[in-house]
Amino acid sequence: MNGQNRVEITPGLAVVIILKQDQRSGKLTKGIVKDLLTKSPFHSRGIKVRLEDGQVGRVQGLEG
Repeated sequence: MNGQNRVEITPGLAVVIILKQDQRSGKLTKGIVKDLLTKSPFHSRGIKVRLEDGQVGRVQGLEG
């Protein structure tokens, strides 16, 4: 799972995201999906989500 297909991501899923401010450094953040923010079924840089702690970023893959 590469985080580009909306159908693969559901609320409650443990994922790794990249925050906007971390795009240059590549630092990843782990968390649980609360909301899906990207409406299109596919996004080349990853589906944008909001984590349960409120952080927003693009999914890079599954946690673990």
